[in-house]
Amino acid sequence: MSQIDPLPGLVGFAVALRAAGVACGPERVRGYLAAVDLLDLADVTQVYWAGRLTLCSEPDDLPRYDSAFHAWFTGDTPRAIRPTRDPRPKRGHIAALVAGSSADGESAVQIDPLASSAEVLRHRDISDLTAAERAHLREMIDLLRPEPPQRPAVRWRPNRRGRVDERRTLRMMRATGGEPMRIARKRRASKPRRVVLLVDVSGSMTPYADALLRFAHAMARRAPTEVFTLGTRLTRLTRQLRQRDPEQALTGAARAVPDFAGGTRLGETLRAFLDRWGQRGVARQAVVVLFSDGWERGDPSLLAAQMARLSRLAYRVFWVNPHAGSPVYQPVQSGIAVALPHIDRLLAGHSVATLDLLLREVRRA
Repeated sequence: MSQIDPLPGLVGFAVALRAAGVACGPERVRGYLAAVDLLDLADVTQVYWAGRLTLCSEPDDLPRYDSAFHAWFTGDTPRAIRPTRDPRPKRGHIAALVAGSSADGESAVQIDPLASSAEVLRHRDISDLTAAERAHLREMIDLLRPEPPQRPAVRWRPNRRGRVDERRTLRMMRATGGEPMRIARKRRASKPRRVVLLVDVSGSMTPYADALLRFAHAMARRAPTEVFTLGTRLTRLTRQLRQRDPEQALTGAARAVPDFAGGTRLGETLRAFLDRWGQRGVARQAVVVLFSDGWERGDPSLLAAQMARLSRLAYRVFWVNPHAGSPVYQPVQSGIAVALPHIDRLLAGHSVATLDLLLREVRRA
């Protein structure tokens, strides 16, 4: 009698676990299969602990894992060790969320497992993602639709509300024999405010650099945006990141940055930016976003002086620190400590969700 291959059933359990909200990527699934290969499949306790130690990455995953494990395995052997005939993804049902009809008459709503995993990935730290999850992350960043902040323009436009437009009102009175039949009004028009992104590409920011540059590409393509990288020298990437294709844009940016994953001299590079670009108009009344973890190898007093210059020029200054998303984070690094008095807000940028929050803050500015 031929022995049934347990691999499809074990992989199917990993797929069901991912649909339940546990972010078990390909690396964790491979580790799970390698651990199970060393154990006795007839002992369900060994299978349970092999999956719990390899597939779960945080405490919130444990109740989801227990529920999925007991639903998938019954008795002493895996419930579904036979290869499945229907490769189509199943859709889960969660009751009592919205009104709707189900087979048993209770309220139910269908939840797409892919949407569930995408929502989990939105809140994951970028530095902890596997290669497959990073590929999905790139797609999520490419789908961002940033809207630039607005500022008052010089011109006025007709509007139903606003101050009285004397000229248009007098012209309309001439057509009605001098009678003011309608009062024309006007409001100052608006135009997009420039956004400046300063991205730290030093060694300590390497796990986040690719995602941040892709975020900068999404901004540069849809809003008036200037992009610079900071390391041991200043590099302008606006032209490279305005290309439509993100892979070509990132390839051109990589070729243009000579100090990628190098040291950090925020004070010197920020002074170079202000002397050459910022003081001449790029940073004037702009929303400036500086992405950095705050590790400064140069003189902190120089960085403090340049941040003071930047705050006088810019309309708003945001500092995005990927480590600020941790609940135990303290801004004690030399760079961020001297910059805090000169920034409008310190934000986290360690996940897609925090980058989306940054877009809302920039738009509100």
